[in-house]
Amino acid sequence: MIVVVIVGLLAALAIPTMLRIRRNTQNSRFVSDLRTFSQAFETYAMKNGSWPPNAGNGAVPNGMSGEFRDADWQAVNSLGGRWNWDRNFNGIAAGISTVVPAPDDSQMAEIDAKIDDGDLATGCFIKVNGRYTYILEK
Repeated sequence: MIVVVIVGLLAALAIPTMLRIRRNTQNSRFVSDLRTFSQAFETYAMKNGSWPPNAGNGAVPNGMSGEFRDADWQAVNSLGGRWNWDRNFNGIAAGISTVVPAPDDSQMAEIDAKIDDGDLATGCFIKVNGRYTYILEK
């Protein structure tokens, strides 16, 4: 009986730690992918003098093939959402969004704290109409 209690206590300690590590890994992967994509879009804009046209969820915008691995853009991201390129959307000239992500606002606020001000209502990483958008140009 004592062994069962000890194993139960160890599991109670280990599970929250593993969940926290998993969440931190998801957040880091998301931020890394976001930085990779934003650099590719900024490079495209410098080369072409304007941003690529708007595209739907998971669709690679025209002219962006070869700027990054298309499969990474089209795949479900580390948070369970889809990448989306937004051009002239809700007053934002250019931005990278994730649509229908699995995490809640608290996890997205953690991500915001890594890349911006930690507030999803202000700064360059915001929540707009159910999507989380990293603004490249207002």
